Amino acid sequence: MPPSRRMGTCTGWTMEGAAPSAPDEKRRHKVKNTKTGRDNAHPSRKHPANMPVVDVFNRSTIVFLTVCSKDRKPIFAHQDVHDVLLSAWSRARLWLVGRYMIMPDHIHMFCSPAVCSHKTVRAWMKYWKSLASRQWPCPAEHPIWQQDGWDTQLRRGESYSEKWEYVSQNPVRSKLVEVPDAWPYQGVLHILPWHD
Repeated sequence: MPPSRRMGTCTGWTMEGAAPSAPDEKRRHKVKNTKTGRDNAHPSRKHPANMPVVDVFNRSTIVFLTVCSKDRKPIFAHQDVHDVLLSAWSRARLWLVGRYMIMPDHIHMFCSPAVCSHKTVRAWMKYWKSLASRQWPCPAEHPIWQQDGWDTQLRRGESYSEKWEYVSQNPVRSKLVEVPDAWPYQGVLHILPWHD
């Protein structure tokens, strides 16, 4: 690593609140971009990075995907919308939907490629969003979707379980139900087993 990076500086960035000279005294550094004036405390990314899915021999390829409604409108948690989404996911066959949770303004799901030479998760997501939009039960709610989704490829079986536990508690944390199983807008379309 070049010395300038080790010291916490790089082109266009400066350190504010530099560390005191005494090694036992700790202070959090605030990095500020001199070009934009933004600091690292609040990320400024408007769109997700959409990293490519990496196939690793003999390990499951499972992606955790979150999709939001346009302007976070609470339009998803309805039975007719649930049915439209299930239909769209069933027709978009290049990826398989495993566990999913439909919240009023966002959707969490685990998905996995159905074939070895798969399209990107982003292309698949765009396709099923299009299918769902054409069948949407309430046309006045258009536009429906935020432009992108947030995806993370799982690396360990433990993270799969931990993420589902967190997701399953969403309706409880939002005070929509008292227990996760009482939330009607969730399910499993395909079993996506984890294996290393």
